Amino acid sequence: MSMYKRYPAHQVFLRRAFVIVAGVIALPVMLLWKDRARFYSYLHRVWTKTSDKPVWMDQAEQAAGDFY
Repeated sequence: MSMYKRYPAHQVFLRRAFVIVAGVIALPVMLLWKDRARFYSYLHRVWTKTSDKPVWMDQAEQAAGDFY
């Protein structure tokens, strides 16, 4: 039994569609903004989230297999 719940495919799709729209709309402003890395880092975290498990934990668990 998992402590974390996976989001359904339609919710992941809607989240990723939002990220694409937000990134494209914000692009003209982000070209001139000095702190754009923080904004696009946030969009990347939203894009990769497929469950309520923290993104860093999921990525750490996936990367553990690379070393063994």
